[in-house]
Amino acid sequence: MTFINSIPNISICIPAYKRIDSLKILLESICAQDYLNFEVIITDDSPDDSVKQLFESYYEKIPLRYYKNSPALGTPENWNEGIRKATGQWIKIMHDDDWFLHKDSLSKFAATLDAKGKLVFSGFKNIKENENENDGEEVRLSSIRKYLLKQNPVSILSKNCIGPPSVTLFERLPLVEFDKNLKWLVDMEFYIRQLKEKSIFYINEPLIGIGLSNSQVTASSSLNPNVEIPEHLYLLEKLGIKALNNVPFYDAYWRLFRNLCIYDISTIKVMLQVYHCKA
Repeated sequence: MTFINSIPNISICIPAYKRIDSLKILLESICAQDYLNFEVIITDDSPDDSVKQLFESYYEKIPLRYYKNSPALGTPENWNEGIRKATGQWIKIMHDDDWFLHKDSLSKFAATLDAKGKLVFSGFKNIKENENENDGEEVRLSSIRKYLLKQNPVSILSKNCIGPPSVTLFERLPLVEFDKNLKWLVDMEFYIRQLKEKSIFYINEPLIGIGLSNSQVTASSSLNPNVEIPEHLYLLEKLGIKALNNVPFYDAYWRLFRNLCIYDISTIKVMLQVYHCKA
């Protein structure tokens, strides 16, 4: 196996935090790739050296650079740190509980590298803990969702039809970071900014396995009013009130308030006070 010694085409950025077993699956899937013009950047938020010890066993297998965050940066700053450390022309974020499904997954992403000014993303499989890979749920972009994204990227708030960052590939420069003020909406807000400047390049094939567990940040934030309400109001302020002219975007807010049984402004004010006290 011969790797490229010059500036790599792709930087695989792994924001790590303790999950050794799933991280090993990811690393093995990287070792199996038939595309070799890449580097691997690890930014580690773990409180111990378990991740570092695991990576030391892979230095002779793949081109690695390891960075320990002290203090821990948290989500999504750990993601951003990997992007800052990268040298490749393209960024391929891979969360430490996701992995490449096929040996040619990275090759199929790399085949799009001439697509300048585009956000590249693929289909994927949602795979629960202890579930066989073949039994995972395939997720693909529907034609109607693709149309809505092209019409106005804010429509993604009604449904994250792109998926988690692990399914994406985007240019490193100009540098665009994830908004550190967000956790639940962080990926969708990032996609909105990307797609205001870029167009879509979609690979209609599941190339990435997405590991699902109850310990993930998204699992703990879903339908948590103390997280969702402040983040949605922050996003609305950032995008501007005119974003509500987009019907799917407006509908997402209406459904949020309905599902959380919020019917008056006083309830929202209390939630915002709690949120700011924790911040």
